[in-house]
Amino acid sequence: MPRKSYRHLLYGIFVPLALAGCGYDDSRAAHWAQIGMIGMTSNDLQACAGPPDKAVTLNDTTRVFQYGYKPGVSGSFSISPLNLATINYGGNGSYCVTNVRLVGDRVTEVHYSGDNDKFIGTDGVCAAIVRGCVRQPEATMRPMQGGLFGPVSAFSAPPVPPQPASAVYNPQPLATAPRLVDKP
Repeated sequence: MPRKSYRHLLYGIFVPLALAGCGYDDSRAAHWAQIGMIGMTSNDLQACAGPPDKAVTLNDTTRVFQYGYKPGVSGSFSISPLNLATINYGGNGSYCVTNVRLVGDRVTEVHYSGDNDKFIGTDGVCAAIVRGCVRQPEATMRPMQGGLFGPVSAFSAPPVPPQPASAVYNPQPLATAPRLVDKP
Protein backbone atom coordinates (compact mmCIF):
# COMPACT_ATOMS: atom_id res chain seq x y z
CA MET A 1 0.00 0.00 0.00
CA PRO A 2 1.45 3.40 -0.90
CA ARG A 3 2.49 5.73 1.87
CA LYS A 4 -0.25 8.25 1.02
CA SER A 5 -2.93 5.59 1.56
CA TYR A 6 -1.60 4.83 5.04
CA ARG A 7 -1.80 8.51 5.93
CA HIS A 8 -5.45 8.71 4.81
CA LEU A 9 -6.21 5.54 6.73
CA LEU A 10 -4.63 6.98 9.89
CA TYR A 11 -6.53 10.26 9.49
CA GLY A 12 -9.74 8.32 8.92
CA ILE A 13 -9.24 6.48 12.20
CA PHE A 14 -7.62 9.21 14.32
CA VAL A 15 -9.94 12.15 13.57
CA PRO A 16 -13.21 10.43 14.62
CA LEU A 17 -11.54 9.05 17.76
CA ALA A 18 -10.18 12.47 18.69
CA LEU A 19 -13.53 14.14 18.13
CA ALA A 20 -15.38 11.48 20.14
CA GLY A 21 -13.12 12.02 23.13
CA CYS A 22 -13.76 15.76 23.16
CA GLY A 23 -17.56 15.73 23.19
CA TYR A 24 -18.35 15.89 19.48
CA ASP A 25 -20.64 12.83 19.53
CA ASP A 26 -22.41 13.95 22.71
CA SER A 27 -23.12 17.37 21.20
CA ARG A 28 -24.53 15.78 18.04
CA ALA A 29 -26.70 13.41 20.11
CA ALA A 30 -28.15 16.32 22.10
CA HIS A 31 -28.94 18.25 18.92
CA TRP A 32 -30.30 15.11 17.25
CA ALA A 33 -32.77 14.77 20.13
CA GLN A 34 -33.97 18.35 19.60
CA ILE A 35 -35.30 17.23 16.20
CA GLY A 36 -36.09 13.57 16.77
CA MET A 37 -38.13 14.00 19.96
CA ILE A 38 -40.64 16.36 18.29
CA GLY A 39 -44.04 14.64 18.24
CA MET A 40 -43.16 12.17 20.99
CA THR A 41 -45.86 11.48 23.60
CA SER A 42 -45.25 12.37 27.24
CA ASN A 43 -45.48 8.67 28.15
CA ASP A 44 -42.73 7.77 25.66
CA LEU A 45 -40.66 10.75 26.84
CA GLN A 46 -40.83 9.53 30.43
CA ALA A 47 -40.10 5.96 29.32
CA CYS A 48 -36.77 6.93 27.72
CA ALA A 49 -35.68 10.02 29.72
CA GLY A 50 -37.33 9.15 33.03
CA PRO A 51 -39.80 11.16 35.07
CA PRO A 52 -39.06 14.90 35.06
CA ASP A 53 -37.42 16.63 38.01
CA LYS A 54 -40.03 19.39 37.72
CA ALA A 55 -43.24 19.81 35.74
CA VAL A 56 -45.11 23.06 35.19
CA THR A 57 -48.56 23.43 33.66
CA LEU A 58 -48.69 26.67 31.66
CA ASN A 59 -52.31 26.37 30.50
CA ASP A 60 -54.91 23.71 29.65
CA THR A 61 -52.87 22.34 26.74
CA THR A 62 -49.25 23.17 27.55
CA ARG A 63 -46.80 21.71 30.08
CA VAL A 64 -43.05 22.03 30.52
CA PHE A 65 -40.98 19.13 31.87
CA GLN A 66 -37.59 20.02 33.32
CA TYR A 67 -34.69 17.59 33.65
CA GLY A 68 -31.41 18.41 35.36
CA TYR A 69 -28.00 16.75 35.11
CA LYS A 70 -24.79 17.54 36.95
CA PRO A 71 -21.85 15.28 36.11
CA GLY A 72 -19.50 14.37 38.92
CA VAL A 73 -16.30 15.67 37.32
CA SER A 74 -16.13 18.56 34.88
CA GLY A 75 -12.71 17.69 33.42
CA SER A 76 -11.11 21.06 34.08
CA PHE A 77 -8.02 21.76 36.13
CA SER A 78 -6.09 24.75 37.45
CA ILE A 79 -2.41 25.55 37.63
CA SER A 80 -0.96 28.11 40.03
CA PRO A 81 2.71 28.68 39.13
CA LEU A 82 4.66 30.12 42.06
CA ASN A 83 1.33 31.01 43.68
CA LEU A 84 1.29 34.23 41.63
CA ALA A 85 -1.72 33.59 39.43
CA THR A 86 -4.13 30.80 38.72
CA ILE A 87 -4.57 29.53 35.19
CA ASN A 88 -7.74 27.54 34.52
CA TYR A 89 -7.85 25.02 31.72
CA GLY A 90 -11.46 24.38 30.87
CA GLY A 91 -12.90 21.02 30.21
CA ASN A 92 -16.51 20.10 29.87
CA GLY A 93 -19.45 22.04 31.24
CA SER A 94 -20.62 21.40 34.76
CA TYR A 95 -24.42 21.06 34.46
CA CYS A 96 -27.38 20.98 32.08
CA VAL A 97 -31.04 21.88 32.42
CA THR A 98 -33.30 20.45 29.72
CA ASN A 99 -36.75 21.97 29.25
CA VAL A 100 -39.23 20.01 27.14
CA ARG A 101 -42.45 21.74 26.04
CA LEU A 102 -45.47 19.47 25.58
CA VAL A 103 -48.62 20.66 23.82
CA GLY A 104 -51.58 18.30 23.81
CA ASP A 105 -49.39 15.60 25.42
CA ARG A 106 -46.82 15.77 22.56
CA VAL A 107 -43.28 17.18 22.59
CA THR A 108 -43.10 20.37 20.53
CA GLU A 109 -39.63 21.64 21.47
CA VAL A 110 -36.52 20.80 23.50
CA HIS A 111 -34.25 23.50 24.97
CA TYR A 112 -30.93 23.22 26.83
CA SER A 113 -29.46 25.74 29.26
CA GLY A 114 -26.65 25.90 31.77
CA ASP A 115 -22.91 25.41 31.58
CA ASN A 116 -23.41 22.54 29.15
CA ASP A 117 -20.79 22.78 26.40
CA LYS A 118 -18.12 20.17 25.85
CA PHE A 119 -14.55 20.85 24.74
CA ILE A 120 -15.68 20.36 21.12
CA GLY A 121 -19.36 21.11 20.52
CA THR A 122 -22.26 22.80 22.28
CA ASP A 123 -24.84 21.26 24.64
CA GLY A 124 -22.86 18.01 24.94
CA VAL A 125 -23.38 17.64 28.69
CA CYS A 126 -27.15 17.42 27.99
CA ALA A 127 -26.71 14.22 25.97
CA ALA A 128 -26.84 12.23 29.22
CA ILE A 129 -30.48 13.30 29.70
CA VAL A 130 -31.69 12.36 26.21
CA ARG A 131 -29.27 9.53 25.42
CA GLY A 132 -31.85 6.82 26.15
CA CYS A 133 -34.25 8.40 23.66
CA VAL A 134 -31.57 8.76 20.96
CA ARG A 135 -30.07 5.28 21.29
CA GLN A 136 -33.37 3.43 21.43
CA PRO A 137 -35.99 5.61 19.68
CA GLU A 138 -39.59 5.32 20.80
CA ALA A 139 -42.38 4.65 18.31
CA THR A 140 -43.77 8.19 18.56
CA MET A 141 -40.43 9.89 17.80
CA ARG A 142 -39.79 11.56 14.46
CA PRO A 143 -37.82 9.24 12.16
CA MET A 144 -34.35 10.63 11.47
CA GLN A 145 -32.01 9.90 8.62
CA GLY A 146 -28.47 11.14 8.39
CA GLY A 147 -24.93 10.08 7.91
CA LEU A 148 -21.74 10.89 9.71
CA PHE A 149 -22.21 14.67 9.46
CA GLY A 150 -25.95 15.18 8.97
CA PRO A 151 -28.62 16.35 9.60
CA VAL A 152 -27.40 18.03 12.82
CA SER A 153 -24.26 19.87 13.83
CA ALA A 154 -22.25 19.55 17.01
CA PHE A 155 -21.69 23.30 17.04
CA SER A 156 -25.19 24.80 16.78
CA ALA A 157 -28.66 23.78 17.88
CA PRO A 158 -31.30 23.17 15.22
CA PRO A 159 -33.97 25.85 14.74
CA VAL A 160 -36.98 25.78 17.06
CA PRO A 161 -40.08 24.52 15.23
CA PRO A 162 -43.07 26.87 15.04
CA GLN A 163 -45.31 26.62 18.10
CA PRO A 164 -49.11 26.76 18.17
CA ALA A 165 -50.60 29.93 19.64
CA SER A 166 -52.02 27.94 22.57
CA ALA A 167 -48.46 27.00 23.57
CA VAL A 168 -47.14 30.54 23.42
CA TYR A 169 -49.95 32.67 24.83
CA ASN A 170 -52.15 32.14 27.86
CA PRO A 171 -55.81 33.03 27.37
CA GLN A 172 -55.91 34.69 30.77
CA PRO A 173 -53.03 36.27 32.69
CA LEU A 174 -51.51 34.30 35.51
CA ALA A 175 -52.22 35.49 39.04
CA THR A 176 -48.48 35.88 39.67
CA ALA A 177 -47.76 37.81 36.45
CA PRO A 178 -46.89 41.48 36.96
CA ARG A 179 -49.53 43.89 35.77
CA LEU A 180 -48.18 46.82 33.81
CA VAL A 181 -50.10 50.05 34.15
CA ASP A 182 -49.54 53.13 32.01
CA LYS A 183 -48.61 56.23 33.98
CA PRO A 184 -51.02 59.14 33.53
